[in-house]
Amino acid sequence: METKVANPTALGLFGFGVTTVLLSLVNLGVLDLSIVIIAVAIVLGGFAEIFAGLFELKLGNTFAGTVFVSFGLFWLSLVMILLLPQIGAVKVADPLGIGVYLLLFALYSLLLFIDTTKSILTLKALLLLVLFLFLTLGIFYAFAIPIFLTLGGIIGVIAGLLGIYMCCGMIINEDWGEEVFPL
Repeated sequence: METKVANPTALGLFGFGVTTVLLSLVNLGVLDLSIVIIAVAIVLGGFAEIFAGLFELKLGNTFAGTVFVSFGLFWLSLVMILLLPQIGAVKVADPLGIGVYLLLFALYSLLLFIDTTKSILTLKALLLLVLFLFLTLGIFYAFAIPIFLTLGGIIGVIAGLLGIYMCCGMIINEDWGEEVFPL
């Protein structure tokens, strides 16, 4: 009897979605940057995405594996950027350094988006939103243009909600054996 292997993409999308929505609400001024956001960034944004990515790599899915591991590590590094100065270990990150870091992830997202052009519409849309999310936040931090923080917050909420939708769609469509949630 063949053992069924679950699709780890749903877990990675859930971790991405929840973390991105919460941090984007911080960027919009709706929530404060608190231990809730930090814990979610570590556990769901970091660990859940890394676990999903490692399982994807084990299944031979280089694209999803690389995306989830790299974005999971992004969340963990962001937490370190925020927390290490608080414990006195290092100097606070300068805005230009954060901006360049985010712009590098925008470039990475652009290259990932190119690969999705042969994929499902929701994945194309998600990667395009992630590209614009990193681009707007990178511009905000590098050049101190406040409107880009707001734009990034809005784009991030939409991207995160799309990630959650894709997660639930994958689970429900698989369980029901039909396309209930169009992906």
